Amino acid sequence: MIISITQPALNWFKREMALEKGDSLRFFVRVGGCSTVQDGFSLGMTVETPTEPALSTEEEGITFYVEEKDIWFFEELDFTVKYSRKKDEIVFQHGE
Repeated sequence: MIISITQPALNWFKREMALEKGDSLRFFVRVGGCSTVQDGFSLGMTVETPTEPALSTEEEGITFYVEEKDIWFFEELDFTVKYSRKKDEIVFQHGE
């Protein structure tokens, strides 16, 4: 299981969330919404220091991660964060 951030998504995070080297962004499970992985749940994002990271990657000095308590959501699937130019938003893609 890996987490990947595309370059367009990284650029979006730096622009829209003012992320810079040394920052950490957590992906977490939210009740409600929709996803392609778990019915009734969706992903949220917050700038936060990791406490028990189970999955992480670093791009240009920015850490993107999922805490141990939220790893169940991914069901051992790879997780890619992309930017949709059409929607002007971040999209999450899950796959094996």
